[in-house]
Amino acid sequence: MAVLEGIPQLLRGFDAGQVAGIGAGGQMHGLVVLDGDGQVIRPAILWNDGRTAKEVEYLNGAVGQERLGRLTANIAFAGFTAPKLLWMRENEPERFARIRKIMLPKDYINYVLTGVHCTDYSDASGTLLLDVARRCWSGEMLDLCGVTEEQMPRLFESYEVVGTLRPEIAGRLGLPETVKVCAGAGDNAAAVGTGTVGEGACNISLGTSGTVFISSERFGADPHNALHAFAHADGHYHLMGCMLSAASCNKWLMEDIFGTEDYAGEQAKITSGRLGKNRVFFLPYLMGERSPINDTNARGAFIGLTMDTSRADMLQAVLEGVAFAIRDSVEVARSLGIDIRCSKICGGGARSPLWKTILANVLNIRLDVPASEQGPGMGGAMLAMTACGAYPTVEAACQKLVRTASAVEPDPELAALYEARYRQFKRLYPALKDIFAGLYG
Repeated sequence: MAVLEGIPQLLRGFDAGQVAGIGAGGQMHGLVVLDGDGQVIRPAILWNDGRTAKEVEYLNGAVGQERLGRLTANIAFAGFTAPKLLWMRENEPERFARIRKIMLPKDYINYVLTGVHCTDYSDASGTLLLDVARRCWSGEMLDLCGVTEEQMPRLFESYEVVGTLRPEIAGRLGLPETVKVCAGAGDNAAAVGTGTVGEGACNISLGTSGTVFISSERFGADPHNALHAFAHADGHYHLMGCMLSAASCNKWLMEDIFGTEDYAGEQAKITSGRLGKNRVFFLPYLMGERSPINDTNARGAFIGLTMDTSRADMLQAVLEGVAFAIRDSVEVARSLGIDIRCSKICGGGARSPLWKTILANVLNIRLDVPASEQGPGMGGAMLAMTACGAYPTVEAACQKLVRTASAVEPDPELAALYEARYRQFKRLYPALKDIFAGLYG
């Protein structure tokens, strides 16, 4: 496992005896299943896998969105874990019958490190098997998926200790056996590394996927189910909108279409005078879409191309299309009465000054850039610090450790231009929805 190879490399030049705890921020929703011998049965089905369209339709239709909302505070999306279990039961029945342990990707790491079958509430929230409001596994959902609570991991708060290193693992890593391993968190909840805790705090992640993450001290669900209602790594709750393709859209255009890795050079052609005036639109649904449209048939599209369209126009359209799609989730939050006036921003896309400028003006809010670029990684470390007693709470760790490096303010004139562009963007997907369904449904 890569973690077992990577940790010793990270420790080079450091006193391993000083390590007190380990915490992880891991990709959410992935299905990892083990047999009775603790062996992985099949490759993990990841968060962005769209094979479960039939199962999602069954859950949202036959079972019903209202019932799912009552049981789990969420509806089914293709990336969630429960539809994957249904898919496996239907398509791989022999493998399904061998399942003894069900977990998420980061939980497998903790299992190898400690021998403890565990997960945390934030990651469990994205399985569609957790009663988020009551913070326990939903018996009805487990029954629907044909699994038992004995197969599910034990639930912990993200900052709680699940165990210490197994002796043979400690020896292999060169770490003391006393090292504590905390439950960790799903990567977005691990955004505590950006300081996103407390009522109404917001973080936007421009990674492979794009997320809008809104922290809350109380449980609350979106009645329209466009945003996910999950537990947070700080022991409270959050709402989250997730688009499947964000920075990956930019990578696709640059490397697969343009055939270059000169991201800065290509973006340099998009001068400030071009912003808000592009005639080309891009729908960023390269892998279908989750929030807020929940459509596995949605696809990417350039709209408005002419003989005069340039590379810069297309690149600008991609950056703007991702920003518009993120705003879709922000608008859902605003419709719920959540007043978002500023947000933290992290992820690989946040390294681009141009993209941050576009996003700040599309959303018409200030974007604060944390000093540490590694939001989820930093969050995992902070959870471990809390587990080891270095800080009394996750919030206290945030107050002490998280600093803002810079901020991007919107410009009123540019924000007005992007407001008009967003209104046009909003009309595109509804016009193409039936076409997408006919082509790919």
